[in-house]
Amino acid sequence: MRLFYAIFPPRAVQEALGEAQEKVRGFKGWKLSPPPQLHITLLFLGQQPEERLPEFRRIGREIAATVPEFKVELAGTGYFPPTGSPRVWFVKASGVGLEPLAQRLQGALPEIKAAAFHPHLTLARKKGPAPRIGPLVLNLQFQAKAVCLVESKLERSGSQYRVIEQFPLG
Repeated sequence: MRLFYAIFPPRAVQEALGEAQEKVRGFKGWKLSPPPQLHITLLFLGQQPEERLPEFRRIGREIAATVPEFKVELAGTGYFPPTGSPRVWFVKASGVGLEPLAQRLQGALPEIKAAAFHPHLTLARKKGPAPRIGPLVLNLQFQAKAVCLVESKLERSGSQYRVIEQFPLG
């Protein structure tokens, strides 16, 4: 199973982000992330045996309980990498609980080699030559209420996500 921990914004925020995605819809080379799948990845677990699901559920439940609900702010857009040919168009995320959640999840699973944590929601991925769009300032916010354990299945049409379990924040 290909797994990760994430925070999903509520539907209204996903819809507002979908409207922002319209800025690149007419440009060839960008593949948009479906708004219902927009999320902030806290820790990517990669390919894991199904037998570890109870452990990942326990860790998610225990760590989520240590962080109270908090406000997530979605500010402006950016690119990975920040210069040169972009591969990912994203919106920056910030919130007092994001870093503690990511750090505690990583600490509970030290064998998982995680990339540096840069809280964001991926709006689109480059699938060929693609232009940079000027920055957008979104000024969106939502209350983070849960961490999700998510399965990602790679399909021809792109990744399909299934929330395995939600863990309420403390």
